[in-house]
Amino acid sequence: MNASGGLAALQLEPELEEIRALLLNPAELVRAVASGHRVNARVQYRRVELRYVDVRSRRRLQITAYDDTQAHVRNSDLGTSAAEAVDDLLRQPFGNWHVETRTDVIQLRVTKRGKMMLHRGARAEAREPGHGHDRTKRRRLSESDELFAALRLSTPDGRIKPSRRAKYRQVQDFLSALDSVVTDQLLAELKVSSASSDHARALRLVDLGCGNAYLTFAAHRYLTSVREVAVQAVGVDVKSAARRHNEQIAKRLGSDASVAFIDSTITEASLEEAPDVVLALHACDTATDDALAQAVRWQAPVILAAPCCHHDVQRQLSGCVPPEPYELVTKQPILREHFADVLTDALRAAILRLVGYRTDVIEFVDAEHTPRNVLIRATLTKAAPTPSQVAAYQRLISDWGIRPALAARLSAEHPLLDPTRQGPGDL
Repeated sequence: MNASGGLAALQLEPELEEIRALLLNPAELVRAVASGHRVNARVQYRRVELRYVDVRSRRRLQITAYDDTQAHVRNSDLGTSAAEAVDDLLRQPFGNWHVETRTDVIQLRVTKRGKMMLHRGARAEAREPGHGHDRTKRRRLSESDELFAALRLSTPDGRIKPSRRAKYRQVQDFLSALDSVVTDQLLAELKVSSASSDHARALRLVDLGCGNAYLTFAAHRYLTSVREVAVQAVGVDVKSAARRHNEQIAKRLGSDASVAFIDSTITEASLEEAPDVVLALHACDTATDDALAQAVRWQAPVILAAPCCHHDVQRQLSGCVPPEPYELVTKQPILREHFADVLTDALRAAILRLVGYRTDVIEFVDAEHTPRNVLIRATLTKAAPTPSQVAAYQRLISDWGIRPALAARLSAEHPLLDPTRQGPGDL
């Protein structure tokens, strides 16, 4: 048996050995996710999450494995039991590993040719692992929940339609991401009460560009029925037809008293009170920037945004001279398009950090189900940016000669985003 308590016979690639060491470090691991599969391979579960929890005063490794319909939870004692459980997972041909530690975020992706690509990024600030065991009591929404029938995702007998299973998985994975940031600690800080309280301070949630409101209804249903949190939700969409359609569903579900809809643009959306949670899922192009800017102005404690197309930066890149030696990155149109996607969301994450948010960019649904699977997850800390963070951002936009749409929308309130200001000394 090796030093980590695993089986000596297990031979892993160096990249997986590094992942293994992280998974078996209860003092450092915050959360890890394995998802997807390698080319021409199959895995037992489509997604597996790992974290350490305290059960009856003993720390254990909790592994939650998701198949198409439910979650399977297993708690392993530290030492041999945990090591064997981790080794079993590492033997499976997962295509992606996402590991969050106190100080770093590590991504391991296996290419179509089987090459392992490992990337490590430092967190802006350390994040302590949470070992509370209450999450094991939670479940995601059942396939038979009447919500899915109302949204026409399931048949009358409570089974998800084959043609709608990808949407169902997207909803469930979104709820997992939502659960990770709407913590019991946050609810206590906001003084949000339980749904059963007669005088509840409800959690205020707004979905900007909600469309048919799948995620609006799912978030409300999950938080109220599973987490037992009082919620007042508002869906915003420019189409009045969407509002009427969504209001009918709310009445069918009996939630019209706590779920409302307004037809408005994102920038003109008017709410009675600033929201606690802002959602913006697949708002097209700079509509995502409109939503993020609104959330920042509201000082929303939690932001979840899944960007869609990225035309704005693509247009700017097509007319700029790339800094040396990066001409080859943007020479081919298809590569320029992919690079613009990455650059756009990297800048959005950086801007959110500069205006007081702790930000992670994660994969929240398997790429095989949708190519738009990036989620920007931000929580308000009000921490001032460091000079190095400001300098890195200003250098990036200067070198590429671009003006991020989100910066343009926030520069009046946050002068450090003004491109005419040079260097961290302007803080």
